[in-house]
Amino acid sequence: MATDHTYTHEKYAYQKYYVPEQSKWPIIATVGLGLTLFGVASIMVNSSQGESTGGSWLLFLVGSLIMAYMLFGWFGNVIRESRAGLYSPQMDRSFRWGMSWFIFSEVMFFAAFFGALFYARVFAVPWLGGEGDRGSSNLLWEGFQATWPLINTPDPVAYPPAKEVIGPWGLPLVNTILLVTSSLTVTIAHHALKAGHRGKLKFWLAATIALALGFVVVQAYEYVHAYKDLNLTLESGIYGTTFFMLTGFHGAHVILGTLMLIIMLVRVMKGHFTAEQHFGFEAASWYWHFVDVVWLMLFTFVYIL
Repeated sequence: MATDHTYTHEKYAYQKYYVPEQSKWPIIATVGLGLTLFGVASIMVNSSQGESTGGSWLLFLVGSLIMAYMLFGWFGNVIRESRAGLYSPQMDRSFRWGMSWFIFSEVMFFAAFFGALFYARVFAVPWLGGEGDRGSSNLLWEGFQATWPLINTPDPVAYPPAKEVIGPWGLPLVNTILLVTSSLTVTIAHHALKAGHRGKLKFWLAATIALALGFVVVQAYEYVHAYKDLNLTLESGIYGTTFFMLTGFHGAHVILGTLMLIIMLVRVMKGHFTAEQHFGFEAASWYWHFVDVVWLMLFTFVYIL
């Protein structure tokens, strides 16, 4: 059974901390994550070899469902324990450090993709254009132009290039306005929570979710436009690859952040959180601000420059 214990260190004298009972959730998470990743790898391998991907998709679906079950159950346990008053200031610090390191891991995740973009633009493309090779400009094919975005191909018939790239001042600008505004609305909601204004909290949190969903819709439309009208796909050379990897993973993080905000709104509706204790809400808002900052970098380095 879960129990309370008392620190012996003088800094935490008489301050209790919570020791949870044994949990099934870590092993369930391991199984679910393993099946999900194995399914993704199998889909990629079978697709490249022209084989059926039905079984691979089934593995991926089963793994995803197990992960959803795990997240619902595990976080449900944490919420119940928190509501029962079992967590001490020490546990609160533990949660804060855990969320901080999680966001840091996400920062490094995107740093790898931004690094790939930087390397391609600053080093690889100029080298292929002949920079540092005594002026040779035909390292790939006759007439190769080392320009960015790199969408020209050696044989436009065999390898149809993208007609053009997506300009920054249309849909990307709309999405930038949506995300920057959502960062403002979630901050207003946070201040309302700390001030005890529940009605204001619900309104501005719902507004944040609406803006987030608007971003997802606009990005989905942008992808359809890129594929159907501009022939800009994942196969459009290094530009297409970096474009869709960066914007696609960011879009996935927006969806995850939106789900977190929706859960926070449901909890607010149920009367959870107080002006003093609301780290669950804070964690979701931290993550959302992180998503906003990544988008501003994407808007600058992918769309504008």
